[in-house]
Amino acid sequence: MNVALVKNDTGIAASSVFSAAAGRLPGTGKVADIRREAFAAFERTGLPHRRIEEWKYTDLRALVREVLPLAGLPDAAALSRARAAVASVAIEGATKLVLIDGVVAADLSDLSALPAGVTVRTLRAVLDDQSNDARGDLLLTKASDPMLSLNAALATDGVVITVADGAQLSAPLQLIHVATAAKSARYSRSHLRVGQGARATLVENSIAVDGAAAYQANDAAVISVGDDAALSHVRLMRDATDALNVSSELVTVGARSKLSLFNMTSGGAVSRLQVFFTMAGEGSELIVNGVNLLRDKQHGDLTLVVDHAVPGCTSRENFRAVLDDRAHSVFQGRIIVRPHAQKTDGKMMTRALLLSDEAESDSKPELEIFADDVSCGHGATAGALDDSLLFYLQARGLPEKQAQALLVQAFVGEAIEAIEDDGLRERVIASAQDWLETRA
Repeated sequence: MNVALVKNDTGIAASSVFSAAAGRLPGTGKVADIRREAFAAFERTGLPHRRIEEWKYTDLRALVREVLPLAGLPDAAALSRARAAVASVAIEGATKLVLIDGVVAADLSDLSALPAGVTVRTLRAVLDDQSNDARGDLLLTKASDPMLSLNAALATDGVVITVADGAQLSAPLQLIHVATAAKSARYSRSHLRVGQGARATLVENSIAVDGAAAYQANDAAVISVGDDAALSHVRLMRDATDALNVSSELVTVGARSKLSLFNMTSGGAVSRLQVFFTMAGEGSELIVNGVNLLRDKQHGDLTLVVDHAVPGCTSRENFRAVLDDRAHSVFQGRIIVRPHAQKTDGKMMTRALLLSDEAESDSKPELEIFADDVSCGHGATAGALDDSLLFYLQARGLPEKQAQALLVQAFVGEAIEAIEDDGLRERVIASAQDWLETRA
């Protein structure tokens, strides 16, 4: 019996996009083979949909329907428009690494003025290096996910950062993604290795210039934190109001190390941050805090998988969502404790604040425990502002919107206060206040 496989419209469009982009993608030989294999893996599924459990609440086949063509290389006009956008988010003293529509912009980046102990190469340069064909491994990931596969197939550029053993960075590294194109897609993949005993801070921004609309962003980061090291990672995502942003991170944490991740999403029509953590060294600590500030019909998804593969590690996940109008927030958190990972201490908590009767929050915390000497727990709540507190503030002369803003600030404050750097914390608070002030 002959069976004919019929592709859906998404599959046909994606095939055309991959074929059209092939001549622009860096790397040949093994790199090209890996790209083809990754795209074949994506084609077997197509855009993620509700029948895939991990994507149950974020059905891209229904939300975005198609894969857009690859954005063109940024020209002089795009660089000029991006320069002002970069200046608006640049941190004084930070080492700036700027990607425009998925391509490293050397003119806007500090590639030649790096702090001691830091080396940076562009992903394109590494993959194009004919003497280093094996570096196709930079496109490989252990996690199985259709959007990661699509990223591996179409990754145009990115940065490969190495922080040397023992380096103590006094200022942040700042990775800035700028969208300038409309109705097109960008794909970047960056790598960060923090060496043994090193200390570093990475700030990541996603922004758009005027005229960048209806674009798709698929960015990935592979992060390795060495033994006795510390990394603080702060992400601020303010994409165009009609954009799609799917960001993936694969993080490995060594022994006796500390990793802090904070993410705040306040832009984009559809956004998802998915992070796959592996606690690979004993005695390490993971702290994750997230805030979604969503309005209109925005859809924001935070999906975390924390794999405790060794004994004696601690993880804490704390998520807050503030939803207005018909916004939809999703939190999926899974803690996995392997059979030999005794003395694991893992906890997660998600809370949603609904400012409208039409807002929606979906929470799915999970525990998969295969060891018996552990302390693990999770919780989830959703509700409206406390009427008695609102009345108390209004009775003392505050207008309703201002009273609501104070309560919202207190609600998200616990997550934001976890940022250790005072300057970064104030920057995040200011961004949250901007969102509150623009509420209708």
